[in-house]
Amino acid sequence: MPQDTLASLTTLQLGGPARTVLTISDPAHWHDVARTVGHSKENDPVVLGHGSNVIAADAGHPGTVVVMNTRGITTKKIDDTTVAVTVQAGHPLTDLVQWAAAERLAGIECLAGIPGTVGAAPVQNAGAYGQQISDTLHSVSVWDWNMGCLRSFPIQACRLRYRSSRFKENPGRWTILTATLHLTRTPAAPITYRPLADELDVPIGTRPTVPEVTAAVLANRHRRGLLLDPSGPDARQVGSVFLNPRVTDAQATHWSGLGCPVHRDSDGQLRTSAGWLLEFVGCRPGQTITEGVRYSERRTLTVTAHGDATAAAFDLALTNLAARVATATGLMLRPEPTRVGQWVTGP
Repeated sequence: MPQDTLASLTTLQLGGPARTVLTISDPAHWHDVARTVGHSKENDPVVLGHGSNVIAADAGHPGTVVVMNTRGITTKKIDDTTVAVTVQAGHPLTDLVQWAAAERLAGIECLAGIPGTVGAAPVQNAGAYGQQISDTLHSVSVWDWNMGCLRSFPIQACRLRYRSSRFKENPGRWTILTATLHLTRTPAAPITYRPLADELDVPIGTRPTVPEVTAAVLANRHRRGLLLDPSGPDARQVGSVFLNPRVTDAQATHWSGLGCPVHRDSDGQLRTSAGWLLEFVGCRPGQTITEGVRYSERRTLTVTAHGDATAAAFDLALTNLAARVATATGLMLRPEPTRVGQWVTGP
């Protein structure tokens, strides 16, 4: 029987063999999975949802890969407007957003179209269009691999920041099993992101209905090439490959003067546009970067794999792009996707 591969479990479709792949669909079976991993004396199994934000090593993973495929939503009324929504980690985030829109529950409408699972969303504090998961996240239940037990973290303990969290800083230590959000039966949050306001044809600060915002976000993402189309030419991707870099006040003034978008993130830090910087140094949509690796047809900030591309080539392409931007601008781009598996280091 052919071995399971990380390529078959990730949207980039890169990555070598995994010794054991355990897929969990029933939350009641989690302890069986944890026990199996424990018996193999592993402390760091690779845990994947949809594999939409990872670069998996060509060498694969010599241990266990756990695929979270648990689904389900339960609700509890908090007060006349607030509903606690507890979601299984393997539930697709975009399905949760669509469910919330149908229920007219506000708080995550701007996350429409973001690939991946609910359990992955707090890891990088997923967000878009001026909204992020930390705006509504109340708590998560996790498995602590070091302690071998279930734990519950309130949002304060998750240390969510711009595209980061305690889970991202300590990969492998915890696996999120459920996330509880507090959503409200109100109009959508005030629109703060100009492209979304333009899409809706409303002034900044307007509060449309939740279904209207969800539909507008999906339409805008489609127009900008930000929806993951598994049958399209850019199917093998991980979305944006770089975080928007932090800048000083002086740098912000300089780059905004040249036309580069500058904004403050949720932590109050000034950041410039990574996509704009890539185009500034000559990168263009559709261009080939190296064999099997090129920019998507719609935007340079999405890098795609093709043919016999390798994870090593893809990863090196990102390293070289960051170096190219740093040389030309003095600004350092940090990769957004996480590397998983057994990466071979140099001598």
